[in-house]
Amino acid sequence: MTRLMGLDVGDKTIGVAVSDELGWTAQGVETIKRQSKEKDFARLSELVSQYQIGAFVVGLPKNMNGTIGPRAEMCQAFGKLLEERTSLPVHMWDERLTTMAAERMLISADVSRQKRKTVIDKMAATLILQGYLDAKSR
Repeated sequence: MTRLMGLDVGDKTIGVAVSDELGWTAQGVETIKRQSKEKDFARLSELVSQYQIGAFVVGLPKNMNGTIGPRAEMCQAFGKLLEERTSLPVHMWDERLTTMAAERMLISADVSRQKRKTVIDKMAATLILQGYLDAKSR
């Protein structure tokens, strides 16, 4: 099994997580501060090499009723570009509640609001990837 990279793509940041070699668990790696497409993709390419990534799982923030809104369209466009630039497969994963779940987990772990801001995207990426891995192993 090749390692997967989970991405929580936002306007300002990209949360990044990677799977272990067996594809069982997801670990948060970093939050990329978005600067430009070139810089964002350059950093992602470095991480792909570093972790020997074979495919991506990009969070798709559907609306609660299952429809695709502007945020989901932005994520789909990002996924398409990622596939073109890396030649690696990109899987879109419904992530409707991951950011809220990440927030709740951090609050229950008593993480300060300031610290939550810095790790929320990485945590959301971890939950996106873990959800995908769990669904695939069923």
